[in-house]
Amino acid sequence: MDQSIQFDLDLIHRYDKSGPRYTSYPTALELHEGFGAAEYRAQIEKSNTQGGPLSLYFHIPFCDTVCFYCACNKIITNNRKHAVPYLENLCREVALQGALFDRNRVVNQLHWGGGTPTFLSSVQMEQLMTVTRQYFNLRDDDQGEYSIEVDPRETDDETIACLRKLGFNRISLGVQDFDPAVQKAVNRIQSPEQTFEVLEAARQEGFRSTNVDLIYGLPLQTVESFDQTLEQVLAYRPERFSIFNYAHLPSRFKTQRQIRNVDLPRADVKLEILQHVGKKLTDAGYVYIGMDHFALPDDELAVAQREGKLYRNFQGYSTHSDCDLIGLGMTSIGRIADAYVQNLKDLAAYNAALQHNKLPIFKGVALDEDDKLRRAVITQLICHFQLSFSDIENRFAINFEEYFSSELQQLVPMADDGLLSLEQQQIKVLSPGRLLIRNICMVFDKYLAQKTQQFSKVI
Repeated sequence: MDQSIQFDLDLIHRYDKSGPRYTSYPTALELHEGFGAAEYRAQIEKSNTQGGPLSLYFHIPFCDTVCFYCACNKIITNNRKHAVPYLENLCREVALQGALFDRNRVVNQLHWGGGTPTFLSSVQMEQLMTVTRQYFNLRDDDQGEYSIEVDPRETDDETIACLRKLGFNRISLGVQDFDPAVQKAVNRIQSPEQTFEVLEAARQEGFRSTNVDLIYGLPLQTVESFDQTLEQVLAYRPERFSIFNYAHLPSRFKTQRQIRNVDLPRADVKLEILQHVGKKLTDAGYVYIGMDHFALPDDELAVAQREGKLYRNFQGYSTHSDCDLIGLGMTSIGRIADAYVQNLKDLAAYNAALQHNKLPIFKGVALDEDDKLRRAVITQLICHFQLSFSDIENRFAINFEEYFSSELQQLVPMADDGLLSLEQQQIKVLSPGRLLIRNICMVFDKYLAQKTQQFSKVI
């Protein structure tokens, strides 16, 4: 398939509005507190009947310093003792959850995120993985997708060796920007040297994939300064890039109030940076996966996209669409059978639930048939940039053109603008439309009305 992109400034200006990132459909806004532990258990029973492999996500919320741009659910502390009770309760949750799932189901995907997972000591990480292996069927053949997010400032050669020994084979490094002025403005001081030492150590230990996270739209950034960061990272040629648009929402995220509005780059500068990033990475041989992600052509994400096997979940793009996802830790979200479920967001409430041996369920939502149908449509579009009507019709026993007659009419202006083509019983997203894929997916979102203000801009 064609994995190129085309930057059309006029189209971007016309379509640049707020909308979901579609790590799920329905989005997390539809989760409600009427869905609790009993409903969750019922979905697990259904999941066990269906069988298939599992995916585990662990949320480690601790960071020892705050990055002003961060919108994650986190706990800022430099007191490592604060992780001790959380880890104890996380292990309790692993035991409670593990007892509910068929022990024969293999864990093909595992991810530790945060926060900063490497806030934990090597001994604590070993403890968590030991308990996980006790209650879940982890792979021993290194064929799973076992990944971890690391802060290079919190990681050294010994930590990398420990992570590889524990079974991790993919690693994502937070960078954001190397420019000293930008780093000072967002309170994240991190040298290229310490960053690339971690990346090289991961390669020496046999990690199969390395990802680097960057953010454009941070204070004091320019096209020239961001290009220097790109140049430094490209010299080490990571397998993947995640390059995110900074969404400045200080009314929702208190730490962002430390960023001065006057220091933020103008909208036209952000677009210039984005355009430069796209050209720079494609010229360097990377392909555009979608939604801020680039990968080398032989990376598993790029291969999965070409083969029509790419999937999207709460951690982003994935090659394991057949896995039910179990969220572990405070605020984590999972997808089990026909439902999404989220754990308690408050640390005290999370700890209290587990002290009483209760599942720390906060809220969830069970999907109806229309939800599952629309999820399949959005997933195909956002992962593969094309959709066959007959594939959806065969899976859901509908007539696509009748069921989505209103939505197809809404796509006509997009087709006229060159974002997509509507022909031969299919939707095909064209190169100018790939950066605007969220807009196309939004047409099929029945929940979107009156909620766009709660999402970031698409560009």
